[in-house]
Amino acid sequence: MTHLSWLHPDRVAKLHDALARRILVLDGAMGTMLQAHRLDEAGYRGQRFAQGCDGAHGHTHSGEHADDHGCQHDLKGDNDLLSLTHPEIIHDIHAAYLDAGADFVETNTFNSTSISQADYALQHLVRELNREGARLARAACDAAEARTPDQPRFAIGVLGPTSRTASLSPDVNNPGFRNVDFDELENAYADATHGLIEGGADIVMVETIFDTLNAKAALSGIARAFDEVGGRLPIMISGTITDRSGRTLSGQTAEAFWYSVAHARPLSIGLNCALGAKDLREHIEALSRVADCCISAHPNAGLPNAMGGYDETPEEMATTLGEFARAGLLNIVGGCCGTTPAHIAAIAEAVRDVPPRALPDIANAA
Repeated sequence: MTHLSWLHPDRVAKLHDALARRILVLDGAMGTMLQAHRLDEAGYRGQRFAQGCDGAHGHTHSGEHADDHGCQHDLKGDNDLLSLTHPEIIHDIHAAYLDAGADFVETNTFNSTSISQADYALQHLVRELNREGARLARAACDAAEARTPDQPRFAIGVLGPTSRTASLSPDVNNPGFRNVDFDELENAYADATHGLIEGGADIVMVETIFDTLNAKAALSGIARAFDEVGGRLPIMISGTITDRSGRTLSGQTAEAFWYSVAHARPLSIGLNCALGAKDLREHIEALSRVADCCISAHPNAGLPNAMGGYDETPEEMATTLGEFARAGLLNIVGGCCGTTPAHIAAIAEAVRDVPPRALPDIANAA
């Protein structure tokens, strides 16, 4: 990918300049914000996928044509679909995070691969879901930049881990079985990346990585898409430590994870989800010692409680992540599950005057 020119050189220059001067702030959770809308099946379907009043599908209640989608496939829970059926909700969430001080907003495309959308029989919408998700995020960034032109904002095109794993068998009685292969993952990620590029994403991020083999397929698919369009975007990579063992689901430590993906020459490497900030610190420290790129962290608002919710307050998260920053560990920081604009505003304030982590010269280190 190194021989390709940047697709958006002016934005890349602004990004590198901003990273050199300060710690940049990611947005928070999308799902947490969407849950507050309490959308039902009809809410997810919107007009485009509306069910007819007689139980038939394919027409809205007003008689207008809708996408043909059979009643055997419920769409409630497909958050990515809301970029098409309720784009105003997604735009407003992006805007709320930008107003809270975020420099980056992540596209609503966490599950916008053919593999994950197969759960809803919506594989045919993958390119559109990614394109519209990126378009909404970039439009929100443009609006924010118009209000605060001295603070550039960036739309991160998100590629989630998919609902399958290439390293592990889903059948405990058949450890050699796989329900997905590398080529299938690579193709899915390449298609999604094309959509993100078409929609105007500034960056591509492979995030919540629990299986490094999936991530390597994603990076291969991204490289293929870049080759096909004749240009590239910066790449961010973010893994997830699944428990206090300090390893990903596929068994790697943070350091091993870095060495497995370093070939992609990412803009940043980091960790998100799974753990709260306090439990994430030692693993961020490990990455900071070995990676010669930027370090990112966007943890959950603590560990989930008995009801599956998250209890860590904005002030608690900001205090912990502020300590990360003052220890020289961070270039990019934000929130994952359970976080809200209030969390992001507190985090942004906590790191506002803290210098970013200096990139080490690993190659020449003693």
